[in-house]
Amino acid sequence: MKTDVEIQKDVMAELKWQPFLHAAEIGVSVKNGVVTLSGQVDTYAKKLAAENAAKKVAGVKAIAEDLQVGVSPSYRRTDAEIAEAVLNALKWHTAIPEDRIKVKVEDGIVKLEGEVEWEFQRNSAKTAIQNLNGVRMVSNLLTVRPKVSADDLEKKISAAFHRSATIDSANIKVSVTGNKATLTGKVRSFAEKDEAADAVWAAPGIFSVDNKLSIQEPELVF
Repeated sequence: MKTDVEIQKDVMAELKWQPFLHAAEIGVSVKNGVVTLSGQVDTYAKKLAAENAAKKVAGVKAIAEDLQVGVSPSYRRTDAEIAEAVLNALKWHTAIPEDRIKVKVEDGIVKLEGEVEWEFQRNSAKTAIQNLNGVRMVSNLLTVRPKVSADDLEKKISAAFHRSATIDSANIKVSVTGNKATLTGKVRSFAEKDEAADAVWAAPGIFSVDNKLSIQEPELVF
């Protein structure tokens, strides 16, 4: 089992490994496997990249993010300019039904509202705009309309687990109520926990995932 100091060193090394990030801007502290990221970055995309980098490290149980986004004056845009850029980005993304999405921008915070058919469309809308100049945060309030029954969804998700080379499907159970999926069981790492959730999000009609998977500490063999 890794100590908090070892996890901290590994997270810091992973942040340095990411060419997109300037690791000196980001502080890392760890307590009982919970990693806290602090400091200031200049884009919302960098904030997400830092969180994803920390999640890759073995031994990390959770992320408590206190990173702030401070847009430099040279990249600052008015809300009207940001809104126009967001609408154009959504319009030119072929996977996104931009006519179903409403956009609101206030103080650099972009709010997306509306309804789509697939979770990948919901994610694509956020991804398409999070790198735009001036965007400080994206509030993704898009809903996903369910199109298949809960039983069918459970079968499709379980089949996706079985196909995966990195998910131990025998230790994971999924249940679906409406458009909400709940995961229970044990996984071997934070990364596997995220991968299981990603597999669920790929199912049509899923809007909410309650990830109750716990990370099982590896048994030491002497």
